[in-house]
Parts: sequence; C-alpha cells; structure tokens
Amino acid sequence: MSRTVLIVDDAIFMRTMIADILEHAGFEIAGEASSGVEAVEKYKQFKPDLVTMDIVMPDMGGIDAVREIMKVDPNARILMVSAMGQQALVVEAIQAGARDFVVKPFQPSRVVEAVQRVLG
Repeated sequence: MSRTVLIVDDAIFMRTMIADILEHAGFEIAGEASSGVEAVEKYKQFKPDLVTMDIVMPDMGGIDAVREIMKVDPNARILMVSAMGQQALVVEAIQAGARDFVVKPFQPSRVVEAVQRVLG
C-alpha cells in the first residue's frame, strides 16, 4: 500500500510539480490545498501519512496550519517547503511541529529524500 500525501501550496504549478515528483517515487496524492484553512480541513478529511506545507499562503499561513494540524493529530508528519529567505520561519515551523524542510527551488531527489526521512 502506498503512503498518502497532502500537498499544500498556494501556487498550482508548485503543487503540480511536487505531486509529479512524489507520484513518480511511488506515493499516492491524497489531496491538495491552496491555503492553511483548506489544509487543516483536508487533513481531517484524508488523514494522509504526510503533508508538504508551504509557509506563505493566503488566509492562514503554513506555520499556523501546522499548529492547527498538530492539535488535531499530534503525530502528524509535516514537511515544510519554503523559499530561501525564510530561515527564521522554518525554525518557527519546526518548533510548531514540522519534522523537516525543503528549500525552494529544489531538486526532485531532495523532496523524495526528505519525504522518506520524515516517514521513517
């Protein structure tokens, strides 16, 4: 049985790119979300094995979404996917409960390695 992933990013091209990378690596895409609010709803709906989470999004940022998901499921596995200039935010995300992070722009192999590491 393949592991399921919820992809959260406000940019559709980024969601598509991450989905393509993970599908080629044998993961199943449980769903996608374009905001933090949607991410929390879809997490409850799909209960994925892993979430890839952007940091800067409309209506609720990734860090707040991580906090909300961790309230719902303290064992949630969340991988932050963030642009370079957001190191302080990445640290805050890890403190909120994220397990690891990948910096945009990324190599596909880096995404797969991080996902596999977070899933153990």
